[in-house]
Amino acid sequence: MSKKHTVLICDDQDNIRSSLKEALHNEGHTALEAPDGETAVKLVGSSMPDLLLLDLKLPDMTGIEVLRQLRAAGHSVPVILMTAYGDLPTAVEAMKLGAYDFVQKPYSLGEMKAKVNAALKVRDRERASDRLTRSAPDISGGHYLNLLRNTPGLADVVEKIEKVGRSRAGNEVSVLIQGESGCGKELVSRAIHEVSHPGAPFMEINCAAVPDTLLESELFGHEKGAFTDAKAAKEGLFELAGKGTIFLDEIGEMGVTLQSRLLRVIENRRFRRVGGKSDKEVRARIIAATNRELQKAIEEGVFRNDLYYRLQVIEIEIPPLRERTDDIPELARSFVEIYNGELGFSCAAPSESLCEILQTYPWPGNVRELKNMVRRILILEEPSEILPEHLPAHVRRGENPRGAMAGGVERIGRELLPLAEVERLHLLHVLDATGNNKSKAARILGISRQTLREKLKSYQSAAVAEVAKEERAEA
Repeated sequence: MSKKHTVLICDDQDNIRSSLKEALHNEGHTALEAPDGETAVKLVGSSMPDLLLLDLKLPDMTGIEVLRQLRAAGHSVPVILMTAYGDLPTAVEAMKLGAYDFVQKPYSLGEMKAKVNAALKVRDRERASDRLTRSAPDISGGHYLNLLRNTPGLADVVEKIEKVGRSRAGNEVSVLIQGESGCGKELVSRAIHEVSHPGAPFMEINCAAVPDTLLESELFGHEKGAFTDAKAAKEGLFELAGKGTIFLDEIGEMGVTLQSRLLRVIENRRFRRVGGKSDKEVRARIIAATNRELQKAIEEGVFRNDLYYRLQVIEIEIPPLRERTDDIPELARSFVEIYNGELGFSCAAPSESLCEILQTYPWPGNVRELKNMVRRILILEEPSEILPEHLPAHVRRGENPRGAMAGGVERIGRELLPLAEVERLHLLHVLDATGNNKSKAARILGISRQTLREKLKSYQSAAVAEVAKEERAEA
């Protein structure tokens, strides 16, 4: 690779760090070293490396815990996890937390160089994409707000964002963003942030992805010795956010006990680290988002009524994509332009006839589904122009596969079906009825979220095979 990068090596063994450092220097890269997790977290924050080579077993914490801390703090550095204790569950957990790759010791330097170069190429593409999207003219507000301005169906949302940015109340004003999964809640939160606090920290965390016992420490930090694994004091997101923004995604999944503490923090604008004795001031704006119907959650006793009213000083409801189909052509064109820059393609903008087809599909996955579909087509097909035959069969037909499967639960009463099919139809029906809220669906079904995810994955694999079969038949 011609471009030189900075790679951080985190391993407690001196000989491993030395050999990797020499190999990276031979490739022309700069190598930094960290003998433990705490040092690695600090160096990522201060040196902003292009890649982190992270050992799973460290003297002060696991590599998984380091990865959690980095993601909770908003660091997107790609990570290759190294371990002599490699197993599939660890690899899966690391990938879910955003690890780029996973390598088992002992490895060859040739293998590691190949993985490093592959990860750095991906990093360069992501940055090229960021530069492309930032190159749009910055009319007042910034990049994210300009993206929203290009979608007429969000005119009311843009107006609220601008009012929040001009508000004299400043960070005292909390914001609650509601909308279906994939409709753009994080994009709206970042637009609010860049209008109000350009250049200040933006700290985000997915409350559904972190257990409450860990989430409390991630939010408020902890003192050394506060609990068994607290081998050093740690700043939480409320401290790291400073006078910027803290974004609490999927707030509806937060446990009731932690909701109580968050309520006190919002009311008093002060918090205390876990195990701490002194209070610290909250200076950041709090933005929360959820795809749950919080009024129903309040009725069910799983969300505090008083916290809801504290959060929704400003409430922003993002309509699903199916209710703003006029936005689809512009969104599709934007995604093609973004991925042309990121992936090095030269695909033409979607034609009017193609956009008409896209507008007939209900997009149950909202903007995220459209974005992922465009990216997938460009990667797999490398087309000079996206044609109707490149679209998935169900998109061409304008059918919502989830709705069709969930509606199929009526078959249970009128057909003799295999037990596995009855289970599938009922599970999808419950998931559809809960608005795709997997936590709530799992509780109703009496199974764990992990079991639910595994079952959905198996159904998806079967559905993909069926679609492929249909496409072959049509061909």
